[in-house]
Amino acid sequence: MRSLPPDPRLAALDGRRSTPARLLGEPGPDRPTLERMLASAVRVPDHGKRVPFRFVEIGGAARHALGARLAERLRERDPDAGEAALEKERTRFAHAPLVLAVIAILGPDEKIPAQERLLSAGCVCFALLQAAQAMGFGASWVTGWAAYDEAVRGWFGLREQETIVGFVHIGTPKVEAPERERPDPRALLTVWNPA
Repeated sequence: MRSLPPDPRLAALDGRRSTPARLLGEPGPDRPTLERMLASAVRVPDHGKRVPFRFVEIGGAARHALGARLAERLRERDPDAGEAALEKERTRFAHAPLVLAVIAILGPDEKIPAQERLLSAGCVCFALLQAAQAMGFGASWVTGWAAYDEAVRGWFGLREQETIVGFVHIGTPKVEAPERERPDPRALLTVWNPA
């Protein structure tokens, strides 16, 4: 792809990269920094001002406890799971010092379709990635099977109309996040013409 010219006004967006969760370590954001990041992350499109999202913080020893539960749950789901798969679950939340589960609040609404509210929650995940990077941290937005598992939903106290949109891992990058090939936006753009 022929690259487009850099534009300093778009540097924060153009420089966004995900740092794999396993490459994140201490320190993570302190409470005031986290709250400032969240204040930016909630400034997303929100048709009808429904605020269709909330956060669950997973930090400290809770990360390891969650990993232990995930390994147990994987064994319930797949009794033949090997030790490597179980260890992956045990350490899934152990690397980044902070993980935020972003929860979408859907349910019936007379005016705002669930899809629009789900998209708002997804925008929060992206904005949180941007806020973390702007504050000097690395971050990664991950879902995986745990985001869709009924038992895990229960551990987080999700109500019937709620769903996990993602787990955003935040910490200090151990290495510079690698760049990856991006699609050419010109190849994705079509022009609509009336028939």
